[in-house]
Amino acid sequence: MKNFPFISTSQSLLLFRITLPLFFVAHAVTRIANGTIERFAGYLSTKGFFATTAMVWGITVYEIIGGIALALGYYTKYLSLGFILMLIMGNVIIHYQNGWWVGEHGEGGMEYSCALILGLIVIASTAKDNSK
Repeated sequence: MKNFPFISTSQSLLLFRITLPLFFVAHAVTRIANGTIERFAGYLSTKGFFATTAMVWGITVYEIIGGIALALGYYTKYLSLGFILMLIMGNVIIHYQNGWWVGEHGEGGMEYSCALILGLIVIASTAKDNSK
């Protein structure tokens, strides 16, 4: 019997690089499908930001286009850095006040975002070619 996980390290990294960015794509598509862009923009307005609808659309477009490009292996380090900065800002603006644990139903703290940041660091550090 082969040893778990039955794939090589390079295959594991490829699988990781393809699937992790798709979480961002799914998050953005859900935001559009559920019609929560204005709600998110309203929340950012309460935090003192301006042009929040445009900001949320920018985040959403970045998550979709950047997520697909990252999954395909394009500009891996740059896109990973962009996602990391976005996650850090999300932690500072939204999640920090709720502590570490995310909790049920996606409401709460920073743990999930920190796990994504670590995953993006792995993806960026194993990138072979960023100029695809």
